[in-house]
Amino acid sequence: MNLKSFHKHYHLMLLPGVLLLIVFHVVPMFGAAIAFQDFKIGRGIWGSEWIGLENFTYLFQIRDSGVIFYNTVFIAVCKIIAHLIVPLVFALMLNEVRQMAIKRWVQTVVYLPHFISWVILAGIVIDMLSLNGIVNQTLQALGIKPILFLASNTWFPVIVIGSDIWKEFGFAAIVYLAALAGINPSLYEAAEMDGATRLQQLRYISLPGIASTIVLLATLSIGNVLNAGFDQIFNLYNPLVYESGDIIDTYVYRVGLVQAQYGFATAVGLLKSAIGFVLIVLSYRLAYKYANYRIF
Repeated sequence: MNLKSFHKHYHLMLLPGVLLLIVFHVVPMFGAAIAFQDFKIGRGIWGSEWIGLENFTYLFQIRDSGVIFYNTVFIAVCKIIAHLIVPLVFALMLNEVRQMAIKRWVQTVVYLPHFISWVILAGIVIDMLSLNGIVNQTLQALGIKPILFLASNTWFPVIVIGSDIWKEFGFAAIVYLAALAGINPSLYEAAEMDGATRLQQLRYISLPGIASTIVLLATLSIGNVLNAGFDQIFNLYNPLVYESGDIIDTYVYRVGLVQAQYGFATAVGLLKSAIGFVLIVLSYRLAYKYANYRIF
């Protein structure tokens, strides 16, 4: 088999994936034209009236826009910070465990929630935080009045961020554990011979050894500033917590599919996509500059 034929087979293997990408990602992009129309389902894209930037103008005039953008950024940024710190601390702690059986058991337990869908996990969270759930039962046993956690605008963002950390921190720690495994063991041996404590080894060997990984993950996470987690919030929230829990994605779903304001919902989604694209480009620029990471 010559080299040209070899490459041809590789391209044929890519063809199904490329076709799926075109059908489900490229072709639907033409529907973004709805954002500039007073779209009516009966008339379709070609028959609906073109209204220019009116949907975008209306977006910045209503009170809801400020609330959903604030909620999205606030929840997303808190998740980003938590997903940088918690998995790092966990990985550093787990790396210090010398009993492999215990280490594997802990890894299995903390990885498990990542593989459970938010439909199931949200049901578990709702059950735990209900009035008759285990959390309120514990509070009552301590003499504290029950709290309507999922009906409180104060508690809801905390629950969203906390449950997301619970679900993802174990799996996110894999990257840090892999980076720690790549550090030369002789460095720890030399430090131990010089009398360095475990804390000093952590400070002067482990952390500097994975510094580039930390910087890389931090810069790449900038692109997720507007991704607060539709699946999670959609399965947890209710009208009582729209003020603190409604994000761009859930708002687009509610306005577009439930209230049938297709043009306006598309405008909101398009604006989010445009800002997200800029943030992703920025994050990869920073990743290349500070961590020497690049895709191409």
